[in-house]
Amino acid sequence: MSKSIAGFSKLSKSKKIDWIVETYFSNTEDAKRVLKQYWNTDEKLQQLHDEFIENTITNYYLPLGVAPNFLINDKLYTIPMAIEESSVVAAASKAAKFWLERGGFKTRIISTTKIGQVHFIYKGDFEKLKRFFRDVKPKLIQDSKVITANMEKRGGGIIDIELRNKTNDIGNYYQLHASFETLDAMGANFINSCLEQFAKTFKSEALMFGAFSTEEKQIDIVMSILSNYVPDCLVRAEVSCKVEDLSENDSVSGEAFADKFIQAVNIAEVEPYRAVTHNKGIMNGIDAVVLATGNDFRAVEAGVHAYASRHGKYSSLTHAKVENGLFSFWIEIPLALGTVGGLTGLHPLVKLALELLHKPSAKELMQIVAVAGLAQNFAALRSLTTTGIQQGHMKMHLMNILNQFEASNEEKQVITEHFKTNTVTHSAVVEAINKLRVKG
Repeated sequence: MSKSIAGFSKLSKSKKIDWIVETYFSNTEDAKRVLKQYWNTDEKLQQLHDEFIENTITNYYLPLGVAPNFLINDKLYTIPMAIEESSVVAAASKAAKFWLERGGFKTRIISTTKIGQVHFIYKGDFEKLKRFFRDVKPKLIQDSKVITANMEKRGGGIIDIELRNKTNDIGNYYQLHASFETLDAMGANFINSCLEQFAKTFKSEALMFGAFSTEEKQIDIVMSILSNYVPDCLVRAEVSCKVEDLSENDSVSGEAFADKFIQAVNIAEVEPYRAVTHNKGIMNGIDAVVLATGNDFRAVEAGVHAYASRHGKYSSLTHAKVENGLFSFWIEIPLALGTVGGLTGLHPLVKLALELLHKPSAKELMQIVAVAGLAQNFAALRSLTTTGIQQGHMKMHLMNILNQFEASNEEKQVITEHFKTNTVTHSAVVEAINKLRVKG
């Protein structure tokens, strides 16, 4: 039976593991063995991983794959992808190869503004609050100079601070809505530090503002925090070619392919049930690169899905058209990424991934990540509108099924050969491996 524990975080790693296996596992030695077999033999490297988070007991591996042949703005990239889903890297690689021969991907940064907010309660006259804000705004910026000095030297910093009246939503609720440029840093710590200083100055200066009544001076700061919704930190990625060049064989013409492909995109633009799965496929590519480069994929996911709903209905992130005989497929997506700070300078594989990408700036990384999402979506839609998604996916999933049954190398070779000309399903694989073992 489970039981609570006091002071768990203060225990050594070995003591933490002892408590976990004794409390939750019937075979304590086997549980310990599994946990410890994922430790790195390099003690210094293991300590680095242990100190990324609290209560670390082991490492959790994800495969790190690469998708080569990405031509982005006439420069070749091999893109690192950390993901467990079997067909993602293969699909990205196939899309990269397809567009390599058709001019590659074109990208551009639309904007890089990030947002933070101080949320506060003010009970009083809004006109007085507006006058106070006008007076105090320069001091908010000045008092933050100790935080912003280095960022400003590099060309970043605070862009603007606005006072926003949100009392229609919640009584007496207002915001300081601030915009920032954080250059190659994702900027979460920088933004949050600035916001907390804004709040401190705002609250203290209110106590001395002569026009406020005693009650109005008592501004209540609820919280100061960056927003992961970054609709003004936008990147665009696009592919295009003549319609006839879309054809890879005689079975489907370029015109027929384009027509069906665009219909599939149109459906995702208007049907939320389809749009969620459509956008999930885009995020397969985006999250894999975001994770490989040490960025926060949860923040990216939250911001992207909010952006997909910005018009009041959840919709496709990608769009397609044919105009004057030219097929175009594109994505505009908000991505707040960094190439300095956080794990980017600590995790050895993150540093390796960034070097693999030619040590990109944050803007360059935004473009690479957007391309990975667009490529993933192209590959998925091409499969859906031609052979169907399961044919390629299940062949990639075949190895996972074989590993579940601890197939030997010889068994894998025989069964893989068999399914080159047969449909892969879980039951079919089980039947094939059982037959092979009976013969053996």
